Amino acid sequence: MGEIEDAIERADREAFTKDPPKTLKGQIGYLLKQMGSAKAVAAELGVTADSVNRYRRGARKHPRADVAAKIDDAVKARWQPLVRKRRQKQAAASGGVTVETRARFGYTSSAGSTDDGRFRRLTVHLPAAYAQRLFEARDSGASDQQMRGIIAEGFKEVYFQDSGGRAMGLSDVEINDIDYLDLDY
Repeated sequence: MGEIEDAIERADREAFTKDPPKTLKGQIGYLLKQMGSAKAVAAELGVTADSVNRYRRGARKHPRADVAAKIDDAVKARWQPLVRKRRQKQAAASGGVTVETRARFGYTSSAGSTDDGRFRRLTVHLPAAYAQRLFEARDSGASDQQMRGIIAEGFKEVYFQDSGGRAMGLSDVEINDIDYLDLDY
């Protein structure tokens, strides 16, 4: 996963109204209910169906670290899909998305271009149209670079141009290096 996709995933997890199962038996039970069979769960995790059944029964209590991480990720990816969709729909319709980042920005304007040599720490609330574009891009399998472009466009309009109040000669903004990026909606 890319940085933007990870940030969306973290923001989705913050919306959970109930914590996902934490025990191995609880997680495996949830995955079995969601996916329908031990064979399907095993294919997702990269283990045998017998291993999945042993986890479910409690006969095996400590999976390898990589398998435990896959189990945790699979549960969190499927947990409360309606809560996630409702929150994303609200952000895309009216709420927008707040982006907090520390990154190096480059831009092109009528005076030339620059690759500003310092990091900027910005917290910018982007309108709902950008949230909608970001979610649609992620759902259609867009690359991290394409999603960065959507966020950069939003920064250009909202932060650099102050929604039409300044820097009208600015034609392009790029996020060159990202130290961290976090989303909230």
